[in-house]
Amino acid sequence: MKQGLGTQLRHLIELLDGAVQQAYTDAGLDYRPRYTPVMRALAQQRSATIGQLAELSGITQPAVTQTVALMKKEGLLLVEASGADGRQRVVRLSSHGEALLPRLQECWQATKRAADSLDADLDSPLSECLAQAIAVLEQRSFGDRIRAANNKTKPTL
Repeated sequence: MKQGLGTQLRHLIELLDGAVQQAYTDAGLDYRPRYTPVMRALAQQRSATIGQLAELSGITQPAVTQTVALMKKEGLLLVEASGADGRQRVVRLSSHGEALLPRLQECWQATKRAADSLDADLDSPLSECLAQAIAVLEQRSFGDRIRAANNKTKPTL
């Protein structure tokens, strides 16, 4: 039986994230792959709001909010109120987060080399296919496509 797109994507993420998680463990790091977009953004820009982190990392604001909460709990980040009314929160690396950066950057470089190797072994580089799929879905969402498919399959009376 051919797997559906969602099942294939979940399996791909399991294969990739599992290997990356193991690489962190092998490097002696207690660190989750999910933290990487936020860590990379803060490695380049020392502090940022949740909204800025979402934009810099390319993930949704709710995902950033959840990830920042986990990272704060693990002592990787500091979060402070900012702005006139204190509703905006500014995030920066803690001293522990800063201290991990050199070892994380080594892991990220190895992961990049592994991703390049994967791309080289494929008929069409996965990174290019994913970038193309994201760009196309930003033009016309998958939800719009599902609604259009439902309209085409409904019987007419």
